[in-house]
Amino acid sequence: MEWLSAENLVAVGTAVLGIAASGVMVWYERRVPRRKRIGYRVQMDNPIGDDVRSGRANVRLGLFDEAPDMSDATLVLLRVENDGSQGIDRDDYTGPSPHGLTAVFTDRTIRGVSVTQPTDRDHLMDHFTPERGFGYEGNRLRIPRVPLNRGDHFKLLVLLSGGDVGREIRLTGGLREGEVHPNRSATPDETPPLLSGPARLFTALLTLSVVALAGIIVARDDTRPPLGCEQGELRITGSTAFAPVVRTLAKEYEKDCEGAHITVEARGSEAGVVELAAADPGSNVIAFSDGPMGARLNLHGEKVALSAFALVVNDGIDLGRDGLTRAQVRRLYGGAITRWRQLDPALPDLPVVLVSRNADSGTRQTFQDRVLGAWERVASTSLDCVHKDDRSAPVVRCELSSTDRVLDKVAAVPGAVGYTELSVAAGHKGLRTVPLDGIAPSVQADDYPYRGVEYAYTPRTPKPGSLTAAFLAYLDETASQDVIRAQGHLPCAREAASCE
Repeated sequence: MEWLSAENLVAVGTAVLGIAASGVMVWYERRVPRRKRIGYRVQMDNPIGDDVRSGRANVRLGLFDEAPDMSDATLVLLRVENDGSQGIDRDDYTGPSPHGLTAVFTDRTIRGVSVTQPTDRDHLMDHFTPERGFGYEGNRLRIPRVPLNRGDHFKLLVLLSGGDVGREIRLTGGLREGEVHPNRSATPDETPPLLSGPARLFTALLTLSVVALAGIIVARDDTRPPLGCEQGELRITGSTAFAPVVRTLAKEYEKDCEGAHITVEARGSEAGVVELAAADPGSNVIAFSDGPMGARLNLHGEKVALSAFALVVNDGIDLGRDGLTRAQVRRLYGGAITRWRQLDPALPDLPVVLVSRNADSGTRQTFQDRVLGAWERVASTSLDCVHKDDRSAPVVRCELSSTDRVLDKVAAVPGAVGYTELSVAAGHKGLRTVPLDGIAPSVQADDYPYRGVEYAYTPRTPKPGSLTAAFLAYLDETASQDVIRAQGHLPCAREAASCE
């Protein structure tokens, strides 16, 4: 009979095994609940003072001969990690503010501490500041509320005196819906347990069934588009800063969904939303905007990602780790500073060249809102960013239509300064990103001023079953959010608080 065909039998067998596997996983999940966990362990606790034992002899190192109170000094390396199944945010800590955890070193006094080997140095190191609660007193070390993705860790190298090695070291504090606990790592002598015989048999049967079913499906060549795919044409316009992300996701969607054709025409946020407002309400068009430009045009908007932007200068201008204050940036873009040496005598005696975006740019709008607090006050004075067409103007200022053109021009013109989306600036040769108010550009830094939300606008709420609705839903999928994060942005679906 037809229902007893080979493919149906394999499909039924695979389904049965899948149900059994699902039952096992449900049992496991119920038996081992998902929790937020911070684990810690001491990876080193060694004496470094005078009388350090080596074999049977006492060896006098003399490291602290001039500091008698350090004669019994010890070094401890403490590893702290997220060893649970969920990420940990700053608000998950329940300890006393502003710090989240406290390390207690029994019968010893802390003399110094250094943070070493964090998983993500730029992200994690920003939190280890006195303002965030990092510090020590007596035998207690205050650890800030460090957000940790699953598997993230950092290490604390602590110099102590006044006690012997091996005394108790514990980490106190709490997590909302979680725990802080001592853990341990596998040593080279520990062999992970192998699968049992029934487990190996189950795995082999399931693998063979899946391979056989996949072979039948490929041979039949009647594949259907995955759930959520829609056919048709979609046009995407707007932000040039967010265009690299949109192009990547559009190509991935077209690859997964046969019959979908997506065109990306990035012409600037303002131009995109104005064009969208004039389009037919039923059109398959999405305009991405750096900031809420479409709200005044009564367009339907959805928050997609949090983006960081940055001031950039030609590589010949080294403003150091402190960069510029926002007050200095306002003087630059107000025409009050015409040569770089006016800011610092150590800087080259080059004329300031302001490379700006045109009025259609959301990057420019965010720059004016978050950094200048006003419109750029110097009118455009040059078409090529080199020659001053208006000789009475205090500085050369030009306006360009895209992020890429700004980056290329700043890299090519000595003394040039501009602004752009951070992730594309970071890999561009011939220029430097500029800290603002002493804060390095970062989408992770809450106190960095030049950040903004990326919006996706449509004429109205997309109709279910349309390609527009399907692509917007695709942006919220895990794989799409991984692409957004990999290109230097924070997905609003995961970082809702940051996008407020």
